[in-house]
Amino acid sequence: MTTVGTGTEQACPFRHDNALEPDPFMSRMRTESPVARVRMPYGTGTCWLVTRYADVQTVTSDRRFSRAALVGQDFPRITPAPIAQSEAINLMDPPALNRVRRLVVKAFTTPQVEALRPWVQRTVDGLLEKMAESGAPADVTARLANELPLMTICQLMDVPEADRPRLRRWATVMMSMSAADSASAVEAKASLRAYFSELTRARRHAPGDDLISAMATARIGEEMLEEEELAVLAMLLMVTGHDTTTYDISNVIYTLLTHPSHLAQLRARPELLPQALEELLRYIPFRQGVGIPRVALEDVELGGQIIKAGETVHVSYLTANRDELAYERPDELDFERQAPAGHMTFGYGSHHCLGSHLARMVLHVSIGTLLTRFPGLSLAVPKDEVQWNTVSIWRYPLALPVTW
Repeated sequence: MTTVGTGTEQACPFRHDNALEPDPFMSRMRTESPVARVRMPYGTGTCWLVTRYADVQTVTSDRRFSRAALVGQDFPRITPAPIAQSEAINLMDPPALNRVRRLVVKAFTTPQVEALRPWVQRTVDGLLEKMAESGAPADVTARLANELPLMTICQLMDVPEADRPRLRRWATVMMSMSAADSASAVEAKASLRAYFSELTRARRHAPGDDLISAMATARIGEEMLEEEELAVLAMLLMVTGHDTTTYDISNVIYTLLTHPSHLAQLRARPELLPQALEELLRYIPFRQGVGIPRVALEDVELGGQIIKAGETVHVSYLTANRDELAYERPDELDFERQAPAGHMTFGYGSHHCLGSHLARMVLHVSIGTLLTRFPGLSLAVPKDEVQWNTVSIWRYPLALPVTW
């Protein structure tokens, strides 16, 4: 294998499915070559991979790096087809991005999320009661993680219950990293787009009290979301609003049940839960590989390398979360960590996750209630027998049998 930094490249395997251990290739890049030229499994040409916390901050906040420049390009990526749509907010740059985000934030407020908390609490109580009635062992992934986030975002958006299974199916297919699923992923994305185009048109014509209606009617001066913007935003919020939280719940439970001293600490001091969840979000490698890249608009020196105008740059939030230059003892789980650097699990800069407040609320209610409802909760199988997803970009247990 050739040395990175001499104009040569390395192929990115991005195939590490050993539970939730950090990807060894990504970790090695952060140490040996923090700004490395690499080749992705799909797309044309090579790109740069940026793995240090400070460098990730630069790429995600410096306007010399553009996401809008990706539109129409067969850019290097880890999925057969690009997940993002060309007119979506995640392929916008400021100032256009700022306009759309302001309108979404006006509609998708923290008070709106907090108003949903009692409903989420009742829903969690009901799901866990059914799990208790079924008896141990029970699959907490199927009973809680696979149910709650989808129910929550659909409740917030007033998506009809009958439509939810197919929306979940389409969202899952979209995230596949397998070339065999390429056509299905394209079809799933088109189906989701068509569904939300129809739904958002109806809500704009006859708004209700849901999030889609709030976005459809949000105004700042004369500014409103355009029809296509609204449809793509609704689709994006539905997919990201349940997908990542589904896997976060399972991953957090698995991590707690395989770290008994940390679980005992949290049981003894439940007031640590909000801080513990932030540390768990930092610590857990929640996905495979990388996400949506950026394009350099001019030559930029970064980490001793010259990134030339027009070159694609991927960042790794996963390695940034484990950067020893940003955190002391980054590979240790510490619920009392006083970290000067906030974690990057929800991204950084102008594309920071719009639904992070919803994700935090759902995690707080679900994990806190689970630990209270089942004080003797433990894995029902040896941890080595837990089976993990090996297809999509997300890392999560396919099933998590527990007893109590």
